[in-house]
Amino acid sequence: MSQNELLDVLIDLCDDLAWARPASEDRLFALTAAGSAPASTTRLAEAFGMMLVKVEAREYQQAQLIEELKVRNAELEAARRLLAERNVRLTHTLQESFQARRVIGQCPAMRQLIEMALSIARRPINTLLLGPTGAGKEVVAKLIHYNSPRREGPFIAVNCTAIPEALFESEMFGIEKGVATGVGARKGLVEEADGGTLFLDELADMPLPHQAKLLRVLEEREVQHVGSSKAVPVDLKVIAATNVDLQRAVREGKFREDLYYRINVAEVHLPPLRERGDDILLLAQAFLDRHCTLMGRPRLALSYGARDRLLRYPWPGNVRELNNEMERAAALTLDDRVEAANLSPRLLAATPSAGEPDAAGQASHDSHASQGTDHAFTELTTPLPGAGDAPAVPTDGSLNLQDMERDMVIRALDRTGGNKSRAADLLGITREGLRKKLLRLGIADGGQNGL
Repeated sequence: MSQNELLDVLIDLCDDLAWARPASEDRLFALTAAGSAPASTTRLAEAFGMMLVKVEAREYQQAQLIEELKVRNAELEAARRLLAERNVRLTHTLQESFQARRVIGQCPAMRQLIEMALSIARRPINTLLLGPTGAGKEVVAKLIHYNSPRREGPFIAVNCTAIPEALFESEMFGIEKGVATGVGARKGLVEEADGGTLFLDELADMPLPHQAKLLRVLEEREVQHVGSSKAVPVDLKVIAATNVDLQRAVREGKFREDLYYRINVAEVHLPPLRERGDDILLLAQAFLDRHCTLMGRPRLALSYGARDRLLRYPWPGNVRELNNEMERAAALTLDDRVEAANLSPRLLAATPSAGEPDAAGQASHDSHASQGTDHAFTELTTPLPGAGDAPAVPTDGSLNLQDMERDMVIRALDRTGGNKSRAADLLGITREGLRKKLLRLGIADGGQNGL
């Protein structure tokens, strides 16, 4: 075959976009046979043939890669749908978890707080939550968010004390790529909350310069990334929380007055736990049930002695401290009921049992005034049937009748598992007499077995 014929073959191959014309390939490889063409033509044909083999190998690899990409794309699409479904379920779960009926609290202060929170949720207004540490301000903020028209949007919680001063602007407002070496573009927390709710916890601890920058964002409803001259509009609801008296902080020059009035469109006060009465027992049992479930152990009940201690403790750490106390009880209680002895030493030291001296050296007394002995002397001095120990006797020599009566009633209720009919029999009184004693002594029923 001449060189002109070889060129014709090569042209035919080049015209064939699929590089797969068998006739042209056969003619090309025929040129590589020994003695079929001049040496220069043979070498050229061999070189072109090797190139053709490599092209075909790449096409095969490309076809495999395309198939793998199709498979991966199908997997990613399925994963995307699964994540979207899970996100919807998670959002619905959160919305359901923070419905008003799920909030534990029956005292008047909590009922009023819930009604106000639901009213605020329907309005696009900034809100200030005031209350002691651990009282549940973030729970109220989520209650407002998940009952508002913005419930499908994000809930972004920001701890104002946790952001370093040097990073405040970039973390809150975002930053552009290349502002510093190795820094990539990213949104700030304010922009992340667009279409939803921005929760600013511990607002009073924010430095004054940062307060001024935050005020501008709230007034203009737009943020400007660090390193950018373009403003980005944001649509958000702001809920701020603090345990500080902001009015006093404004007078002392520690908090900007204009920011205070911008945030404080609606003000909600959360009561401390010690003022919520029997809500303490409702919360305690709910926390105890949850921790028992997480630890994989059967449900525990609270004895009357434990209930009495929980009600008389001042709870400086509020709901957060109560949750920790119930987690400890769930982990360390060996029986099927939490007794007073199963509570933490700190709580027991702060709430001595009837007749025991408290931290100030004074005997513990009930807050209700005594309304007659009602045969208490006979009831308290007679050991309970089957009891292995005598009624508690004060170690400091005091003989407060009401404290001893309270201690005996609690022991009777604990011994009968909360069955008030049996407890009344053990005490030698009627069921109605026991009911009156529970009211007079301030001993909570707590939902245990009734009469």
